[in-house]
Amino acid sequence: MSNQGKKVRVHYTGTFNNGEKFDSSYDRGETLDFICGAGQMIAGFDKAVESMAVGEKVSIHLMPEEAYGPSDPDNIFTIAIKDLPGSEDLEVGQQVYLSDPTGRPFPVVVTAKDENNITLDANHEMAGKELNFEIELVEVMN
Repeated sequence: MSNQGKKVRVHYTGTFNNGEKFDSSYDRGETLDFICGAGQMIAGFDKAVESMAVGEKVSIHLMPEEAYGPSDPDNIFTIAIKDLPGSEDLEVGQQVYLSDPTGRPFPVVVTAKDENNITLDANHEMAGKELNFEIELVEVMN
């Protein structure tokens, strides 16, 4: 049986390897609905749900390649504070949005700063991380 191409409803809890919870549909009190195999979810999550039966619960461990990918050093850049208006007020750890050449906003995190330069990381916050999920398939809809 394959859930590929079907709309599914799941409950899940996501944790890091240290046991810290980063997300849970149970905590929000609402399921997550998506079309299995349509690329709406990270690859490893999609793959796990594809062969599940309604009512089944599985535990999966995903390497970065099956989740949000590895951290890309090309997405970390340092610029002069004088070239980024407003950056003098930013602090390490703060998330802000920059605009790409087409004007679309994208998030970056300040990773370092000195009196002249600021370093920004545009990688997804989950890039490079191993993730664990407990997934329960609640319903398969047609």
